[in-house]
Amino acid sequence: MTAFQAREIGRCLFWSRQTLLELLMAGMVLTLAARTSFAQAPDSGQTPPATTTGSAKETAPTTPSTTTPSSAAQRQPRAPFFQRGPVQYLNRSAEWFASDDAKKIAANILTYQADLGGWPKNIDTTAKPYTGDREKLDPTFDNSATTDELRYLAHMYQATHDEQYRAAILKGIDYILKAQYPNGGWPQFYPPHNHTPYQRYITFNDDAMVRLMEFLREVYSNELFDFVDADRRQAAHTAFNKGIDCILKCQIKVDGKLTVWCAQHDEVDFSPRPARSYELVSLSGSESVGIVRLLMSLDHPSPEVVQAVDGAVSWFEQAKITGIRVERRPDAKSPKGTNKVVVEDPNAPPIWARFYEIGTNRPIFSDRDGVAKHDLSEIGYERRNGYNWLDYWPAALLKKEYPVWKTKLAQDSSSATK
Repeated sequence: MTAFQAREIGRCLFWSRQTLLELLMAGMVLTLAARTSFAQAPDSGQTPPATTTGSAKETAPTTPSTTTPSSAAQRQPRAPFFQRGPVQYLNRSAEWFASDDAKKIAANILTYQADLGGWPKNIDTTAKPYTGDREKLDPTFDNSATTDELRYLAHMYQATHDEQYRAAILKGIDYILKAQYPNGGWPQFYPPHNHTPYQRYITFNDDAMVRLMEFLREVYSNELFDFVDADRRQAAHTAFNKGIDCILKCQIKVDGKLTVWCAQHDEVDFSPRPARSYELVSLSGSESVGIVRLLMSLDHPSPEVVQAVDGAVSWFEQAKITGIRVERRPDAKSPKGTNKVVVEDPNAPPIWARFYEIGTNRPIFSDRDGVAKHDLSEIGYERRNGYNWLDYWPAALLKKEYPVWKTKLAQDSSSATK
């Protein structure tokens, strides 16, 4: 398995967990009791008060499920939709991609490709062929849609040289390139739905834009896509560079200092924008991590990129929350039999909120009414338990990845001056 494949699988695991939680709360899939617990958070710069949640005191003493950075990394949640899709096959051998089993899966994937060139989300495009109305196929970049299907088909073409795969891949690449705004950003859906305004915003939510840029970098630099013509490879390279410029323009400044990013930004003036009713304008403690990792992956980062990374890491340090952890405890009075609570723990590692108020760094929590609260216990059961509000997103970045990156920069600088 390559490092990229491992990263993509890990990313899908993370987002599949969040999607499953949303569906659980709607009563559409597995019962919540079958789930392992995990910490949730928006990014926050202040430690919540001692009374972070009254429900923690009301729950009878038990042996609760608790998430720490190490246990989160080891956890293997039940995988819905796209986690059961193409990503699970991307580390197979070239011999396997030449097999009848692989060809059957590829045939299924091709039936889900919309006429525009992309694929829909939250559907296992590998399991069975699409037999519905093709007019209803709704392509998107959300929840890992489109990019993993294209990677699978690229493996198929390399193994078989069947032109139907190459044609589908080129159509998909053209779709991604066409969807990019002139300023370098990508919307969540292309074309965006008129009835859902946030789908037109530049979308970092669920790592959508980061994944598209990583895919385009593969197109112009990875031998998996060496069959792509030179013009498209150059277009992919240009689109990637425009994406970096867009990311730098979207980074939010507070009092003249670079911080991080909102989960989505205006496609015209780059200002932070809201999405669903409970996803308010904010600084993101989650999506910003993927953006920073992308910037750190550049071979020769410009001074502007270095400043962007340094500013974001400084903000992550300021925004960490100490002295608490999140538990999911049995609660016979709750709708699903468990309840998420925040408890004080002086030995707990730092945790971050998913959303922070711009200018104050206070964590933001919200119900579907869109009213900002600053304490997890202040929102209702459904959103409190059905969304990933607090977690350890930047932990590995701060502890390992950023120090290594800074050391490499210093070494490269020293070598250049000799």
